[in-house]
Amino acid sequence: MLKGKNIALRSLKKSDLYFLKRIENNTDNWQFGSEREEYSDKQLSDYIANATTDIQIAKQYRFVIDLDSTPIGLIDLFNYTANSAGVGVIIAKNYRNRGFGKQALLLLGDYAFTTINLFKLYCNISKDNLESIKLFSSCGFDLEREEKELQYFVRLAKK
Repeated sequence: MLKGKNIALRSLKKSDLYFLKRIENNTDNWQFGSEREEYSDKQLSDYIANATTDIQIAKQYRFVIDLDSTPIGLIDLFNYTANSAGVGVIIAKNYRNRGFGKQALLLLGDYAFTTINLFKLYCNISKDNLESIKLFSSCGFDLEREEKELQYFVRLAKK
């Protein structure tokens, strides 16, 4: 578990099923990610059961953003290699714009660079997703390039 000022990043657990389903199957959230399908309870339960597989094997890891034992968001490392990983974050609508995403992203960055020794984190953000652009920029991610509707941001480890 990674602890911040008033949140923690922790592994998924069985009791997160309803929260995960609410986030993953909310069609309003599909604009922020690459998946656009509804998941059954069985699919999500199976995902949770395998969620603690080491990042070096699974090539991804999902943390729950936890506020006072309440899940309020998810933050992921994905497309993991020995040097880099993609980052995605989503905060439940009623907890947005309160600094939780920034706190989670900074915690995850510290973990990625110091514990699993990554050199680079990156994300792809739709040009019209101004809140995410502001969030990632405020956490040390720099615009690397633009293509069509996407902006590509990177944050490098400080050596």
